[in-house]
Amino acid sequence: MTMATFRRILVKLSGEALMAPDGYWLDPQTLTSLAEDLAQATRAGFEIAVVIGGGNIIRGARMSAAGWIDRPTADSMGMLGTVMNSLAIETALNAAGVPARTMSAVSMPTICETYARQPALHHLDKGQVVVLAGGTGNPFFTTDTAAVLRAAELRCDAVLKATQVDGVYSADPKKDPSAVRFERLTHDEAIAKDLKVMDTAAFALARESRLSIIVGSVHAPSSVTALLQGKVPSTVVAP
Repeated sequence: MTMATFRRILVKLSGEALMAPDGYWLDPQTLTSLAEDLAQATRAGFEIAVVIGGGNIIRGARMSAAGWIDRPTADSMGMLGTVMNSLAIETALNAAGVPARTMSAVSMPTICETYARQPALHHLDKGQVVVLAGGTGNPFFTTDTAAVLRAAELRCDAVLKATQVDGVYSADPKKDPSAVRFERLTHDEAIAKDLKVMDTAAFALARESRLSIIVGSVHAPSSVTALLQGKVPSTVVAP
């Protein structure tokens, strides 16, 4: 499958993408801009699901490493952070004129719908953006792995990993001016090179599911639509 035939896409955003310049966990202007970007993609004919991390609020692995709270508890707190971000994205999407529905792997029915595969597929088929919160619902798994898992479950054509740079590089381009951007990689190459854009479990699941991963910049002049249409630089990790 080529990028030209991608239709149903899972967009993976980092929680840090929502942060305000002063360090506050949520920047309304950035949130509005991301929602408009996703709305434009739906108007271009793409079916969109979204997974957003919680790193702007809390990072379970980092908190656990500090030694004063165990990893399962810290990861549970991180899952709650993703729900907060997902509700913010849902609200901004609705304001942008796109019907959106938050579904959480961690059941909290008074706040949002509990994730189940068939209802999620139904929402996507109706043209709604589905915002998938709570990670996998289990500790020790990142939201990158959750994104690939949900993409495989929901019959997505690809995962778009929206990052701070326009693709996957041989080294950190902000630190190494000689770093080279890869145009295309296989899942095996991404794992063998230990590329940090996604964790190994996410790449391995994508390989098993034969799911393409597009890595590109979340910052202008890039946009979700431009990345999916191949109009701006990116890296494609594919079988």
